[in-house]
Amino acid sequence: MTNSLRNIAIIAHVDHGKTTLIDNLLKQSGLFRDNQHVDERIMDSGDLEKERGITILAKPTSVIWKDTRINIIDTPGHADFGGEVERILGMTDGVILLVDAAEGPMPQTKFVLSKALALGLRPIVVINKVDRSDARSKEVINEIFDLFVALDANDQQLDFPVLYASGRDGWCNYELDQERKNLHPLLDLILNHVPEPDVDLSKPFAMLSTLLHSDSFLGRCLIGRVVHGIAKVNDTVKSLNLDNKKVEEGRLTKLFTFSGTSKVPTDNVMAGDIVTTPQSASRFHRFQGGSVRALSELMPPAPFGQSDHPLNQTEKHEKAQMISLSLSLHLLNQAKELQRISLSSPHLSNQVKHS
Repeated sequence: MTNSLRNIAIIAHVDHGKTTLIDNLLKQSGLFRDNQHVDERIMDSGDLEKERGITILAKPTSVIWKDTRINIIDTPGHADFGGEVERILGMTDGVILLVDAAEGPMPQTKFVLSKALALGLRPIVVINKVDRSDARSKEVINEIFDLFVALDANDQQLDFPVLYASGRDGWCNYELDQERKNLHPLLDLILNHVPEPDVDLSKPFAMLSTLLHSDSFLGRCLIGRVVHGIAKVNDTVKSLNLDNKKVEEGRLTKLFTFSGTSKVPTDNVMAGDIVTTPQSASRFHRFQGGSVRALSELMPPAPFGQSDHPLNQTEKHEKAQMISLSLSLHLLNQAKELQRISLSSPHLSNQVKHS
């Protein structure tokens, strides 16, 4: 039922503790057995993500709390992957803004928050790592409020709830001096603060795909949110591009929802659900009298382009230096080769001497 559903994303600057917080949310929601071994940073499933200890791709997960399904999307914190965050915000009805208690708001905090506020989302602010020796939680709250004001947040968005937390130790509270038990206050706050999806089940099925996922058995899969309507396995669908032109048509051979880090097969999905299906399409519509409606106005795609991040500028400079060094070595090798030829050929050697 869509009235027992919440869709939320966790956004923050890099290394502010998003993935670690999700680890403990999954554990405390009862998803795993008490004696079950669970790796750290469960959501960082890619080899490069595990090696670097960073989140590169946004990934959805799901927990059940008080008979309500909460779909949570873990997002990258690096500026170079900001487009990934911008795209997935259209799948959510709320966000958790995570801020380090010592560092405070950082450049990527401002970027992801501006995108969330522009979509009308009402963030939940979590001051993380309050157990750090250099934590300055109260000052950070003032800095966050100033950031909201600078980004033209409305009155409802400015009235944001605040939780103090330690994602690593798995607890959060409304006040710093409260007993530190668990993350239940955050789960309860999600149910109370984040609105349920505003959907229309009477309209034809439409799904806006936002993420791509590779499955060993199913191949390329699409992850997205069902915008309106209901769909069942084997329903016929069309894929549309941004120009409202048909790309392909076929059937929904399989449908999956998320439970923890696993995909769960289901026979039907409805508006508000975040689902995945094996298809090579960008947008879905079920046939209804042969008419097709465009979904491009619902969530325009994030623009792609060369990053102007300072680190990227440094990388460009390093590449230029490497190219210059390679060119110099190439010219030096050519000069040595010409010298070798001239010395090995009497005719050329005489010409070199006369010149």
